[in-house]
Amino acid sequence: MANPSDIRYLNPQTNEVKKKKYCRFKKSGIKYIDYKDPDFLLKFVNEQGKLLPRRLTGTSLKFQRKVATAVKRARHLALMPYLADGLK
Repeated sequence: MANPSDIRYLNPQTNEVKKKKYCRFKKSGIKYIDYKDPDFLLKFVNEQGKLLPRRLTGTSLKFQRKVATAVKRARHLALMPYLADGLK
């Protein structure tokens, strides 16, 4: 039998502490997400123009829905592109 000290790993084990995700809207007290501010909405869109999921942004369900609606409205009014090669 191998002792625990004899076991070698291909990649070194790391004990990283992950930051707790939080909803920036709840923390800041924002109640309305303005669709006329495309610079702010670009934080929730990736390079291809797709909406980032909640698990990556940490946004709560209530505000993720509002962000999605605001991005769709901004796209409809041509404030934001639907597709983009190099959006950011």
